Amino acid sequence: MDTVRAADHDRYLSALYAPAEKRDALLALYAFNAEIAGVRDRIREALPGEVRLQWWRDVIKSDAPDAGAGHPLAEALMTAIRQHKLPRQAFDNYLEARIFDLYDDPMPSRTDLEGYCGETASALIQLAALVLDPIEAPRFAELAGHAGCAQAITGLLLLLPQHRARGQCYVPEDILAAVGSSPHDFLAGKGGPAAGRAVAAMIALAQEHMAAFERGAARIPDSLRPAFLPLALTKAYLTSMGNRDSVALLSGPVRLSALKRHWLLFRRAGRGWV
Repeated sequence: MDTVRAADHDRYLSALYAPAEKRDALLALYAFNAEIAGVRDRIREALPGEVRLQWWRDVIKSDAPDAGAGHPLAEALMTAIRQHKLPRQAFDNYLEARIFDLYDDPMPSRTDLEGYCGETASALIQLAALVLDPIEAPRFAELAGHAGCAQAITGLLLLLPQHRARGQCYVPEDILAAVGSSPHDFLAGKGGPAAGRAVAAMIALAQEHMAAFERGAARIPDSLRPAFLPLALTKAYLTSMGNRDSVALLSGPVRLSALKRHWLLFRRAGRGWV
């Protein structure tokens, strides 16, 4: 709980709306996500990061009853996987996708970006849904796909200053080319004259997936609502981004006050997406 509260406060707040007996498993998933997302920040070279990700892959694949023993997060995650019969292949795909974070290679295309989002944020939503209601969850896999893309792309926009500072470009090359830019130009200096158009295109892509999610969100049963709750904040972030100068997002992310985040989650937890 402390790990998620410090590293991913939005998902931490959403987990508090889940039934008490499901909360530990959700927090284990979110803590695992925070741990893996933070690997790049704790390494100087990519290889130690890959070794770390491989350690997690080996632990999760293992059928040994003591897999992950001595590592509190690994123990909690393995307990969640066993108790809720979570598909281990989803974790392997997640960790494979996260290798991209360790390097400075540019994102090749929109399709590649959506695939990355699908294997990470979308998978996390679907895993949370399986914890909450394994009977209903499979019916909402496509909705989780759109939700995860909207959430992940919004997250990448919020992290633009940090990523640019260390030479990472998650804006796909085909989007950059379409607005008259390139990864090199986008990362250099103030991003060049086309930087604002590239950011606007990313916002539009996130909004496209958010709209696709919202078209089906009213069907989400109460049992699955906590898995999708963070999308209430994604919507608010996107609205704020749309009201700002796109170029400004290169140097300073949009922020929501703690009070607003609490209110948005509370309201959505009570009424859903009707």
